[in-house]
Amino acid sequence: MQPAQSKTTAMFTAFMAWVDRRFPATETYEYHLSKYYAPKNFNFWYFFGVLATVVLVLQLVTGIWLTMSYVPSGADAFASVEYTMRDVEFGWLLRYLHTTGASAFFVVVYLHMFRGLIYGSYREPRELIWLIGMAIFVAMMAEGFFGYLLPWGNMSYWAAQVIVSLFGAIPVIGPDLMEWIRGDFLISEITLNRFFALHVVALPLVLVMLVFVHIVALHHVGSNNPDGVDIKKNKDENGIPKDGIPFHPYYTIGHDLPAIVMFLIVFCAVVFYVPEMGGYFIEKPNFEEANPLKTPDHIAPVWYYTPYYAMLRAATFPLLGIDAKFWGFVIMAGAIVLPAVLPWLDRSPVKSIRYKGIASKVMLAIFVVSFFVLGYLGTIPPSPVATAAAQICTVLYFAYFVLMPWYTRVEKTKPVPERVTMR
Repeated sequence: MQPAQSKTTAMFTAFMAWVDRRFPATETYEYHLSKYYAPKNFNFWYFFGVLATVVLVLQLVTGIWLTMSYVPSGADAFASVEYTMRDVEFGWLLRYLHTTGASAFFVVVYLHMFRGLIYGSYREPRELIWLIGMAIFVAMMAEGFFGYLLPWGNMSYWAAQVIVSLFGAIPVIGPDLMEWIRGDFLISEITLNRFFALHVVALPLVLVMLVFVHIVALHHVGSNNPDGVDIKKNKDENGIPKDGIPFHPYYTIGHDLPAIVMFLIVFCAVVFYVPEMGGYFIEKPNFEEANPLKTPDHIAPVWYYTPYYAMLRAATFPLLGIDAKFWGFVIMAGAIVLPAVLPWLDRSPVKSIRYKGIASKVMLAIFVVSFFVLGYLGTIPPSPVATAAAQICTVLYFAYFVLMPWYTRVEKTKPVPERVTMR
């Protein structure tokens, strides 16, 4: 056995040498995996980056298979989805994997972003990583919106009608912009075709490119950790960080793989037992074909958009002679992109929430609570009480960012250890 193994090893070594002379395969593997030293104190919050990558791959694969049976036309789109569900072998599974995957994508990305907030992963030298991550988030929002229309269900149709009509509130260019986005005077087959092209071709390419750049930028400056300590400042005589361990195999096998397995167990349980999640993942009106003459009782987007939808509806009064709908659009767009400027708002001398003062912890808690409340308010019909609550929570949401330069500068912080801690 030994000579055969030696011969196989020699052949593999020779093959890799041949490849490395033409492509930096080994160098890339070492730079991003075996010789990429990550902090040794990663915890639960560091699962969600790799989980987001897993779900992205799942969405790409299931999306490709779903397009094989999908017909992007007003007459056949809904019927083609029903055909996939009823007649294509395991078509129902592919669709539920894709629809559940959309929600799972936002769950893990929201948690991934929250990790960045609590541990200051947006701080120097990781500002560009954070900005690329925000670009991924915006691309995800667009990808989800364009894909939401494709089943050509009644809720999809009317939700798209409402969202696209917001652009019509922009002064001067609004009506023309709205017509340009739809490609018609109403949501029609032309709109469906262009949304299909953007959802299936353009935005997946953008997402894959941004994720690739995000990972490259991360591995260039190194990962943050729960203490916010730069492990590159403490190296041994060989130039290896004392508080770092190789990402592969220690994190890929011992940390990420069990998390992926547990995630897939929960994910599959949702897919097989509650794929519609009581109407939150697939709304009941979406089991009816799009009907321009039948408006759903309550038009609302999918749950992962509802916090921003609640902020949109919170604007109920005109300002400076401009319609309230426009200000709602501005508030919603601002809420989505405002986290991008966090690196320049946070003036604290420390990165991690572990060592920040009570003000940062209270403001972060208020921010999270307001986000959840807004998410709930976006799922229910508007009422005077719900609108007032949405207005209060919108103010609290923006207060977290607007007041950050002040409370992070004046609060009393704890001393940061020289090296990472294992708690």
